[in-house]
Amino acid sequence: MPSIIEKPSQFLAAIALALSNSALGINVGSHEDFTEVGERPWVLITIERDAPGCPASDGRIAHVLTISLQVVAQAMQAGSGLAACDLASALKDLATDNRWGLPKDQCDLPLNLDAIPSILISEARQYPTWTLSFSQALYLGPLLLDDPLGTPKFARTWEVSNIDDPDQYTELEG
Repeated sequence: MPSIIEKPSQFLAAIALALSNSALGINVGSHEDFTEVGERPWVLITIERDAPGCPASDGRIAHVLTISLQVVAQAMQAGSGLAACDLASALKDLATDNRWGLPKDQCDLPLNLDAIPSILISEARQYPTWTLSFSQALYLGPLLLDDPLGTPKFARTWEVSNIDDPDQYTELEG
């Protein structure tokens, strides 16, 4: 059974675990973890943006996260840019239709997958990279439609001061 997530950092951990367990033979981490490319290339994970989205049908708040997976290849060796491109392509195949082991009621499928070439400069060295970016909606927090009494409730955004406060919801009329 997939684990339930409550914050965006758990989403990054789920992606890192899925990438580490893949057959790609890569190191996975953040920019802070990266020192240099050894025998295996690196994939650096970053949250670029956390935008609002439409709430889920169960009342959870939507976070549309833009994620970047930066593939770092050997420092300026012949063909290293193409190697980074090939690995970014493999990551794109892996990311397509992937919920990273999270429940489907909390994690939509990735959208807007796009890979572009770039360069990473670390300690005066340049590394050829490709960055795969995508957006994925997460639905975090409690189920706002659940009520311990079993009474369905609703709220109109223009009638309440805080749509996330279940105490401001009113019972549905039958």
